[in-house]
Amino acid sequence: MTPIVQLYWLRALLGLVTGSVTAALAHFVFASTIGVTSLINCISVAILIYLITYYVLRGVFKSKVETQSKILSTGIGIYFFAWIAFLVIFYTAMQIYL
Repeated sequence: MTPIVQLYWLRALLGLVTGSVTAALAHFVFASTIGVTSLINCISVAILIYLITYYVLRGVFKSKVETQSKILSTGIGIYFFAWIAFLVIFYTAMQIYL
């Protein structure tokens, strides 16, 4: 696999993990907030996790990728699509079963 493909699938996996983490935060920590505020908190956490992992992955893929902007932009779409899908799935399951 090329480094770009590895980065893409790593971001997809990070989206899944971030979705489950933010669902747990929304259910247990942000539950006292009303309505849209909980969603905005979850979006903020997802962006923060993306930025933190960007700096970690930049160190890993710096010599393997031709331009640094590729590290930032590769997989951003799948990250946020996976994040929102798994946030909805896990949050709904927590509301039903917990």
